[in-house]
Amino acid sequence: MSNENNEIVAIDGWGVHPGSPEVVRFLEGPQRRLSELARASRVFCEFVRGFRALHFVGPCVTVFGSARFTEINPYYRMARQVGAGLATAGFTVMTGGGPGIMEAANRGAKDVGGRSIGCNIVLPQEQQHNPYLDDWVTFRYFFVRKVMLVKYSYAFIAMPGGFGTMDEIFETATLIQTAKIREFPLVLMGKEFWTPLMEFMSERLVKARTIDAVDLERITLTDSAEEAVSVITEVAKRRFGLTYGSRMKRRWIFGESK
Repeated sequence: MSNENNEIVAIDGWGVHPGSPEVVRFLEGPQRRLSELARASRVFCEFVRGFRALHFVGPCVTVFGSARFTEINPYYRMARQVGAGLATAGFTVMTGGGPGIMEAANRGAKDVGGRSIGCNIVLPQEQQHNPYLDDWVTFRYFFVRKVMLVKYSYAFIAMPGGFGTMDEIFETATLIQTAKIREFPLVLMGKEFWTPLMEFMSERLVKARTIDAVDLERITLTDSAEEAVSVITEVAKRRFGLTYGSRMKRRWIFGESK
């Protein structure tokens, strides 16, 4: 709208609808200052809750992928093999905690007695956590959840998926490219599925110089669960000095005993 001087004036909370879900209201533009402060406090508390829940999960590898694949899908079986391989190598398998590829990776970890963690998300049609989790945290905000999936992982495996998986891949690739996370392995599994994307990035992005060729060299493309786990294990030991020592201990003084 315009004021009497014909200047454009923003309306607080444009598009705000009474009864909108919390995250929808959060993204509906400027709102009352006290409301924004209260929301910032809720975001902070969600971060702290995630930190406390995931502080002791051990070295993790995060597996991304579609929630829509059932167990008869070849990619589900591939993700299950990956989960088992990662757990056998001593990693905690972390996923978004839902069905499909996420369930398959967590299930594979449980198949071999490994540790399995989920970072679930509240959706309009609520996403239930899968039954193969040792522990899980349910988040309201996507950006908080994505921070947790990255913060506690030493490597990332992306199985075939949709918008959410693409978002996670490119955010992770950007963090690696900008050295916010240094030389972390990023593995794309499913050559047939991902090859067109790799070709697009090579033929369009590299040639247009919007990325460098070295940015693509950081990505491993494979159909082999064994190769994916081998790449991650080698990097984890060589670059990050991970060993098979004891897990971090809980401290009762911080209320961390179970």
